[in-house]
Amino acid sequence: MSFNIALSGLNAAQKDLDITSNNIANVNTTGFKESRAEFVDVYASSLLSAGKTKVGDGVLTADAAQQFSQGSIKFTNNSLDLAINGNGFFATVPEVGSLDTSYTRAGQFKLNQDNFIVNSQGGHLLGFPVNGDGSSTSVSLSTAEPIRIPTASGAPEKTSEVNLRMNLPAGEAYIKGAPENFNSAEPSTFNHSTSATVFDSFGDSHIMTYYFVKDDPSSKPNEWMMFTSVDGEMVDLEADPGQTNPIAGTAPGVVGAKLKFNSVGDFTGIVPSSADGGIGITTRALGGNILSNGADPTQTISVNFNLDVLGPNPNEPTQFASNFEVTSLQQDGLAVGRLTGIDIGGDGLVRATYSNGTSEPLSRIAMVSFANDQGLKQIGSTGWKESITSGEALAGEAGGGTFGSISSSALEQSNVNLTSELIDLISAQRNFQANSRALEVDNQLNQTILQIR
Repeated sequence: MSFNIALSGLNAAQKDLDITSNNIANVNTTGFKESRAEFVDVYASSLLSAGKTKVGDGVLTADAAQQFSQGSIKFTNNSLDLAINGNGFFATVPEVGSLDTSYTRAGQFKLNQDNFIVNSQGGHLLGFPVNGDGSSTSVSLSTAEPIRIPTASGAPEKTSEVNLRMNLPAGEAYIKGAPENFNSAEPSTFNHSTSATVFDSFGDSHIMTYYFVKDDPSSKPNEWMMFTSVDGEMVDLEADPGQTNPIAGTAPGVVGAKLKFNSVGDFTGIVPSSADGGIGITTRALGGNILSNGADPTQTISVNFNLDVLGPNPNEPTQFASNFEVTSLQQDGLAVGRLTGIDIGGDGLVRATYSNGTSEPLSRIAMVSFANDQGLKQIGSTGWKESITSGEALAGEAGGGTFGSISSSALEQSNVNLTSELIDLISAQRNFQANSRALEVDNQLNQTILQIR
């Protein structure tokens, strides 16, 4: 019996050495979780055995229990390196359409040849579909799908409105014959001009210029004419349906608009006024003579002056005794954008950014937790599988509920404490030596008994 007891002690010490050595070997493995040898004594008895004098039958390895404590965070320069700060696992599948889900804490991700986010083993990172505002459409693991970074460029958007705010100088010298003699090619026929970049439906850029001409102050005080061109070609400004445009014909072949101010420099009106309450004017359809590249010929561009009929407003043009100054010039519309980067937030939202200044939410990284992390089945490559003892996988969003947050450009290091492991290694070695000595003593006793004559 003593042989078996000493032998069980040797086996336990060897198991302890194996587990400690494995921990030490993985001290630099990203996302690795150390294990701990847990032992129990062996005691067997029968109904008629002498319980008070019964000796134990040795030791048995009960479990190589994984320890899911947080590892330290190491920061990197790769935005696809991900670390979980808190509870949870990443979910991966070996290929698109597979339901064979694995779980990991190792966030060393990259793009494969098809632009899917994968780890070193080719596992595709799963994420929840999102709406345009970035909110998840579902947080069920059954709806999660591999995250793919788009290869297409950001879609262009044609300009529909320009927001213009400026100061037109009070007391500006009147140009004789204006505005009838206005000619965009002759700077002497207008007082001031400014330009904005606008975009057609293809995302191609065009220069839209605004010319301001002081009207005759003897008959039309505090009034200015505005004319518009796109890429150097004059564009008529349209009146509302059914409204007679009083500006038509004031300059040969050009339809402009009139801006009115009162005696204190407040912007009071536009002729023609627009259907939205008189706050802006709209060009005619630009057509193929300007948009000769085949873009949408029906495109029109509104100029919004933010007219406030109730009184002075800091968002509308002014006529003060100061220099011509453009204080705001903004337009909508976008050029074609190329993919410039991927941003991943602490909540797991993956967002693509484009060179035209836009961004697009792509997916939200799926997080998974289990009732019993130690019940997960190890499969190697710092991955785990669900088991009966771990409980079912529970999906959610990073930073919500019990789930930890995600750090981009960071990796979770192994949670192995090298100093503690070296001490455990010495202890396991001593245990092995002591049990070896017990086995040697048992052998000597047996030899002594066999030599009795």
